[in-house]
Amino acid sequence: MSAAAEPIILLGPPGAGKGTQARRLEEHYGLVQLSTGDVLRAAVKAGTSLGREAKTYMDAGKLVPDDLIIRLIEEWMQKSEAKKGFILDGFPRTVPQAKALDAMLQKRSMKLKAVVEMKVDDKALIERVSGRFSCAKCGEGFHDSFKPLKKTGECDKCHSKEFVRRPDDNAETMKTRLEAYHVQTAPIIPYYRDQGILVQVDGMGEMDAVYAEIKSVLKLA
Repeated sequence: MSAAAEPIILLGPPGAGKGTQARRLEEHYGLVQLSTGDVLRAAVKAGTSLGREAKTYMDAGKLVPDDLIIRLIEEWMQKSEAKKGFILDGFPRTVPQAKALDAMLQKRSMKLKAVVEMKVDDKALIERVSGRFSCAKCGEGFHDSFKPLKKTGECDKCHSKEFVRRPDDNAETMKTRLEAYHVQTAPIIPYYRDQGILVQVDGMGEMDAVYAEIKSVLKLA
Protein backbone atom coordinates (compact mmCIF):
# COMPACT_ATOMS: atom_id res chain seq x y z
CA MET A 1 0.00 0.00 0.00
CA SER A 2 2.95 2.29 -0.69
CA ALA A 3 0.80 4.54 -2.90
CA ALA A 4 -1.31 5.46 0.12
CA ALA A 5 1.59 5.99 2.55
CA GLU A 6 1.93 9.73 1.94
CA PRO A 7 -0.34 12.14 3.85
CA ILE A 8 -3.55 13.30 2.17
CA ILE A 9 -5.59 16.43 2.89
CA LEU A 10 -9.35 16.44 2.42
CA LEU A 11 -10.35 20.04 1.85
CA GLY A 12 -13.81 21.55 1.70
CA PRO A 13 -16.30 23.63 3.68
CA PRO A 14 -17.93 22.31 6.88
CA GLY A 15 -20.53 19.70 6.06
CA ALA A 16 -18.93 18.70 2.74
CA GLY A 17 -18.51 15.12 3.97
CA LYS A 18 -14.77 15.16 4.64
CA GLY A 19 -15.11 13.16 7.86
CA THR A 20 -17.24 10.47 6.21
CA GLN A 21 -14.84 10.03 3.31
CA ALA A 22 -11.80 10.10 5.62
CA ARG A 23 -13.26 7.24 7.69
CA ARG A 24 -13.80 5.16 4.55
CA LEU A 25 -10.22 5.72 3.41
CA GLU A 26 -9.06 4.91 6.92
CA GLU A 27 -10.94 1.60 6.98
CA HIS A 28 -9.94 0.47 3.49
CA TYR A 29 -6.33 1.61 3.31
CA GLY A 30 -5.10 1.53 6.89
CA LEU A 31 -4.41 5.24 7.06
CA VAL A 32 -4.96 7.18 10.27
CA GLN A 33 -7.52 9.99 10.25
CA LEU A 34 -6.30 13.20 11.83
CA SER A 35 -9.27 15.37 12.73
CA THR A 36 -8.45 18.67 14.40
CA GLY A 37 -11.54 18.40 16.58
CA ASP A 38 -10.63 14.89 17.72
CA VAL A 39 -7.05 15.94 18.48
CA LEU A 40 -8.30 18.88 20.55
CA ARG A 41 -10.81 16.79 22.49
CA ALA A 42 -8.27 14.03 23.15
CA ALA A 43 -5.67 16.49 24.45
CA VAL A 44 -8.24 18.15 26.73
CA LYS A 45 -9.48 14.78 28.01
CA ALA A 46 -5.92 13.56 28.65
CA GLY A 47 -5.13 16.78 30.53
CA THR A 48 -1.87 17.40 28.70
CA SER A 49 -0.25 20.81 29.03
CA LEU A 50 -1.37 21.70 25.50
CA GLY A 51 -4.83 20.32 26.22
CA ARG A 52 -5.18 22.49 29.33
CA GLU A 53 -4.07 25.52 27.34
CA ALA A 54 -6.59 24.76 24.58
CA LYS A 55 -9.36 24.27 27.15
CA THR A 56 -9.01 27.84 28.39
CA TYR A 57 -9.91 29.11 24.91
CA MET A 58 -12.68 26.56 24.37
CA ASP A 59 -14.28 27.27 27.76
CA ALA A 60 -14.29 30.98 26.91
CA GLY A 61 -15.98 30.27 23.58
CA LYS A 62 -12.93 31.49 21.66
CA LEU A 63 -11.18 29.95 18.67
CA VAL A 64 -8.03 28.05 19.56
CA PRO A 65 -5.19 30.11 18.00
CA ASP A 66 -3.12 28.86 15.06
CA ASP A 67 0.06 28.49 17.09
CA LEU A 68 -1.59 26.15 19.61
CA ILE A 69 -3.36 24.09 16.93
CA ILE A 70 -0.03 23.64 15.14
CA ARG A 71 1.69 22.48 18.33
CA LEU A 72 -1.15 20.01 19.01
CA ILE A 73 -0.91 18.60 15.47
CA GLU A 74 2.87 18.29 15.77
CA GLU A 75 2.47 16.45 19.07
CA TRP A 76 -0.02 14.09 17.42
CA MET A 77 2.29 13.44 14.46
CA GLN A 78 4.98 12.18 16.82
CA LYS A 79 2.79 9.22 17.76
CA SER A 80 3.77 5.91 16.20
CA GLU A 81 0.36 5.25 14.63
CA ALA A 82 0.74 8.36 12.49
CA LYS A 83 4.02 7.32 10.88
CA LYS A 84 2.52 5.10 8.15
CA GLY A 85 0.53 7.90 6.54
CA PHE A 86 -2.57 9.82 7.49
CA ILE A 87 -5.56 11.79 6.28
CA LEU A 88 -5.87 15.39 7.44
CA ASP A 89 -9.47 16.49 8.00
CA GLY A 90 -10.01 20.05 9.21
CA PHE A 91 -6.34 21.01 9.08
CA PRO A 92 -4.85 23.16 7.70
CA ARG A 93 -7.51 25.88 7.78
CA THR A 94 -5.31 28.87 6.93
CA VAL A 95 -2.23 29.60 4.81
CA PRO A 96 0.00 29.94 7.94
CA GLN A 97 -1.21 26.50 9.07
CA ALA A 98 -0.48 25.09 5.59
CA LYS A 99 3.06 26.48 5.71
CA ALA A 100 3.55 25.09 9.22
CA LEU A 101 2.37 21.68 8.02
CA ASP A 102 4.90 21.78 5.16
CA ALA A 103 7.65 22.43 7.70
CA MET A 104 6.45 19.60 9.98
CA LEU A 105 6.40 17.11 7.12
CA GLN A 106 9.78 18.23 5.83
CA LYS A 107 11.30 17.55 9.26
CA ARG A 108 10.05 13.97 8.93
CA SER A 109 11.19 13.61 5.30
CA MET A 110 7.55 13.39 4.23
CA LYS A 111 5.52 15.23 1.63
CA LEU A 112 1.83 15.46 0.81
CA LYS A 113 0.50 13.00 -1.74
CA ALA A 114 -2.42 15.23 -2.70
CA VAL A 115 -4.92 17.82 -1.50
CA VAL A 116 -8.44 16.76 -2.47
CA GLU A 117 -10.86 19.67 -2.70
CA MET A 118 -14.48 18.54 -2.31
CA LYS A 119 -16.40 21.13 -4.32
CA VAL A 120 -19.94 21.79 -3.12
CA ASP A 121 -22.80 24.23 -3.63
CA ASP A 122 -23.41 26.42 -0.56
CA LYS A 123 -27.22 26.33 -0.76
CA ALA A 124 -27.34 22.55 -1.18
CA LEU A 125 -24.77 22.16 1.59
CA ILE A 126 -26.95 24.04 4.07
CA GLU A 127 -29.79 21.62 3.31
CA ARG A 128 -27.46 18.66 3.70
CA VAL A 129 -26.04 19.76 7.04
CA SER A 130 -29.40 20.73 8.56
CA GLY A 131 -30.59 17.11 8.46
CA ARG A 132 -27.58 15.14 9.62
CA PHE A 133 -27.15 13.16 12.84
CA SER A 134 -24.89 10.38 14.10
CA CYS A 135 -24.89 7.31 16.28
CA ALA A 136 -23.91 8.20 19.83
CA LYS A 137 -22.10 4.87 20.24
CA CYS A 138 -20.10 4.20 17.06
CA GLY A 139 -20.19 7.62 15.38
CA GLU A 140 -21.73 6.41 12.11
CA GLY A 141 -23.29 9.36 10.26
CA PHE A 142 -26.85 9.56 8.92
CA HIS A 143 -29.18 12.12 7.35
CA ASP A 144 -32.94 12.62 7.49
CA SER A 145 -33.21 12.73 3.68
CA PHE A 146 -29.98 11.47 2.13
CA LYS A 147 -29.02 8.59 4.45
CA PRO A 148 -31.97 7.64 6.67
CA LEU A 149 -31.82 4.73 9.09
CA LYS A 150 -32.61 1.39 7.45
CA LYS A 151 -34.55 0.43 10.57
CA THR A 152 -36.33 3.22 12.46
CA GLY A 153 -34.55 4.15 15.69
CA GLU A 154 -31.64 1.74 15.22
CA CYS A 155 -28.09 2.32 13.97
CA ASP A 156 -27.34 0.40 10.78
CA LYS A 157 -23.80 -0.37 11.96
CA CYS A 158 -23.89 -1.18 15.68
CA HIS A 159 -27.69 -1.33 16.34
CA SER A 160 -27.50 1.29 19.09
CA LYS A 161 -30.69 3.27 19.68
CA GLU A 162 -29.00 6.49 20.80
CA PHE A 163 -28.29 9.33 18.36
CA VAL A 164 -26.94 12.85 18.56
CA ARG A 165 -27.26 16.03 16.48
CA ARG A 166 -24.63 18.74 16.64
CA PRO A 167 -26.17 21.95 18.01
CA ASP A 168 -24.50 23.95 15.23
CA ASP A 169 -26.06 21.84 12.46
CA ASN A 170 -28.68 24.42 11.53
CA ALA A 171 -29.12 26.83 8.61
CA GLU A 172 -28.10 30.08 10.32
CA THR A 173 -24.99 28.67 11.95
CA MET A 174 -24.06 26.95 8.71
CA LYS A 175 -24.23 30.23 6.76
CA THR A 176 -21.82 31.79 9.27
CA ARG A 177 -19.44 28.82 9.06
CA LEU A 178 -19.47 28.92 5.25
CA GLU A 179 -18.66 32.63 5.26
CA ALA A 180 -15.72 31.95 7.58
CA TYR A 181 -14.53 29.13 5.31
CA HIS A 182 -14.58 31.30 2.19
CA VAL A 183 -12.66 34.09 3.95
CA GLN A 184 -10.13 32.06 5.96
CA THR A 185 -9.67 28.66 4.32
CA ALA A 186 -10.37 29.14 0.61
CA PRO A 187 -7.04 31.03 0.16
CA ILE A 188 -5.12 27.79 0.74
CA ILE A 189 -6.62 26.40 -2.49
CA PRO A 190 -4.30 28.46 -4.75
CA TYR A 191 -1.45 27.75 -2.31
CA TYR A 192 -1.72 24.03 -3.02
CA ARG A 193 -2.65 24.51 -6.69
CA ASP A 194 0.67 26.32 -7.16
CA GLN A 195 2.42 23.26 -5.71
CA GLY A 196 0.73 21.04 -8.30
CA ILE A 197 -0.90 18.74 -5.73
CA LEU A 198 -4.49 20.06 -5.73
CA VAL A 199 -7.15 17.76 -7.21
CA GLN A 200 -10.90 18.39 -7.24
CA VAL A 201 -13.91 16.10 -6.89
CA ASP A 202 -17.65 16.75 -7.03
CA GLY A 203 -18.65 16.71 -3.37
CA MET A 204 -22.38 16.95 -4.12
CA GLY A 205 -22.77 13.42 -5.46
CA GLU A 206 -23.87 10.30 -3.60
CA MET A 207 -21.36 9.24 -0.95
CA ASP A 208 -20.31 6.13 -2.89
CA ALA A 209 -19.78 8.17 -6.07
CA VAL A 210 -17.71 10.78 -4.22
CA TYR A 211 -15.64 8.03 -2.63
CA ALA A 212 -15.02 6.38 -6.01
CA GLU A 213 -13.91 9.71 -7.47
CA ILE A 214 -11.55 10.34 -4.54
CA LYS A 215 -9.98 6.91 -5.02
CA SER A 216 -9.63 7.62 -8.73
CA VAL A 217 -7.86 10.97 -8.37
CA LEU A 218 -5.59 9.51 -5.68
CA LYS A 219 -4.91 6.48 -7.91
CA LEU A 220 -5.88 4.06 -5.14
CA ALA A 221 -6.98 0.57 -6.17
